[in-house]
Amino acid sequence: MRSYSPDLTPPWKKSTPAPEVPAEPDLVVEEVSTGFCGAVIRCERTAEGPTVTLEDRFGKHRVFPLVPGGFLLEGRVVTLVRPTAAGPVRPTRTASGSVAVPGVRARVARAGRIYVEGRHDAELVEKVWGDDLRVEGVVVEYLGGIDDLPAVVAEFGPAPDARLGVLVDHLVPGTKESRIAAQVTGPDVLVVGHPYIDIWQAVKPSSLGIPEWPTVPKGEDWKTGVCRALGWGENTGAAWGRVLSRVRTFRDLEPALLGRVEELIDFVTMPEG
Repeated sequence: MRSYSPDLTPPWKKSTPAPEVPAEPDLVVEEVSTGFCGAVIRCERTAEGPTVTLEDRFGKHRVFPLVPGGFLLEGRVVTLVRPTAAGPVRPTRTASGSVAVPGVRARVARAGRIYVEGRHDAELVEKVWGDDLRVEGVVVEYLGGIDDLPAVVAEFGPAPDARLGVLVDHLVPGTKESRIAAQVTGPDVLVVGHPYIDIWQAVKPSSLGIPEWPTVPKGEDWKTGVCRALGWGENTGAAWGRVLSRVRTFRDLEPALLGRVEELIDFVTMPEG
């Protein structure tokens, strides 16, 4: 008969396996050996075993193996595991990175508005911030051009309960755009801008599979020059469709645009007083 030896190890000295947590997208964890902290982007099966890709707040990606007790979640050690495929999962984040609010109807439009310089700008803002704007009741419209801004502001009649936010292309000191922006800025009007010649440049080249945006000679139409340099033909409308299709979330956009749009949304939704 086999003898039985009881385990006399005190309970407080026994190791407890780390709890398993599904590595769902946007879950924020810290890798224990490196201290790298980031949100889960994806899980993959590799020849060396399953891995998880994390993205930190600067957009840097790191790949780590899914090993037992390999991560910290809210300060406690956990074991990340591949999520089970149990049918479609409702997104937990909007394209802008905000927490998704499922089942909420679009708010009645506010009196305040956000204006952008052109149709492409409006389409890009809608694609990334559309869900947020509908929840907040913010309408985005586009100008025919920056020269029309003083007349638009005068007709709109900004007030504390009807603020006006404006996004301007290529807003750098000493330009015509900066002079017009200074002319209309006031307590209820906020004009912000990005440094790019065109809103296309606010899309990260890496999201388009190109090393960088081409340099276009001065005097040549920028969009046409870009299309020629990249071999996209000269149909700028079709090229824009190509660019926009590669934008899925805020991670595909440059920080210089992200901050300005968030600033405008906060401004027009700010409570009075």
